[in-house]
Amino acid sequence: MSRGRTRFTAGLAALPWIAPVLVLIAAIVLFPVGYMLWTSTRNLSAYGQDRGSAGFGNYRTLFRIPELGSVLLHTVIWVAAVVLITLVLSAGLAQFLNKDFPGRTAVRLAVLVPWAASVVMTTTVFYYLLDPDVGLVNRFLVDIGILDRGYGFTKQPTQAFLVAIGVAVFVSIPFVTYTLLAGLQSIPAEITEAGRVDGANSWQRYRHLTLPQLRPAIAVSTIIMIINVFNQLPILQVLTGSIAGFDADTTTTLTFKLIRQNQQIDTAAAMSVLNFVLIVAIIAIYVKVVRPADQVES
Repeated sequence: MSRGRTRFTAGLAALPWIAPVLVLIAAIVLFPVGYMLWTSTRNLSAYGQDRGSAGFGNYRTLFRIPELGSVLLHTVIWVAAVVLITLVLSAGLAQFLNKDFPGRTAVRLAVLVPWAASVVMTTTVFYYLLDPDVGLVNRFLVDIGILDRGYGFTKQPTQAFLVAIGVAVFVSIPFVTYTLLAGLQSIPAEITEAGRVDGANSWQRYRHLTLPQLRPAIAVSTIIMIINVFNQLPILQVLTGSIAGFDADTTTTLTFKLIRQNQQIDTAAAMSVLNFVLIVAIIAIYVKVVRPADQVES
């Protein structure tokens, strides 16, 4: 019997066992994606009534939006900044939490707080802390003489966008830190000990021995972060949603503006498809460049 036929027979034998998983994937992944693609080609009223086929008209309308270029740029800056800053800070924090020191358990639990709390609640707390009239941060800065009066950190597009990046980093750090911490604890102590015996300093051991072993953990956390940050509506909506115009918008907030303000549901569907394509392309490029599945050399 040929190898191809053997594999086909083995696949058929396994089908009863994997069928529930395939049905689940079809129900929660394939069907929504297909329905999203189909909706983006329909002519929908402001109330969602299907008025027939629109072909690629919704996409033409989308790409005629003058601010689309700046929105795409904001999205790239938003995702890249949050992911890179979070990775750097989490790597340092994971390295610290991997050491044995008094109160380590309490510190590890404290790191989980931003992850356990609601993202909307956390963002709202930051929003009011930075309020120019009643915010404690502004009050403190005025009291110590740095500011003459309260500053609108969340009232201008650029400042609000930067604050949103900071909040996104804050709520992303716990997950990434614990993912990298798990990766650190899986590295055999003999590897770093061998580097120490060979005369490598702390940075050399981390760069050439620890970091390559962390590549799978970094890849997993990065991919999940890209997906989460790309679609992070709550933070952007709370901090930049009240700002008029498109100066602090990403593709996600633009989608909801098209729905709620412009009542262009069909154009918003086309924007959702573009969002999906961008996420898939970014992750595919990342996986191709980083190659997290490659065997780590000892």
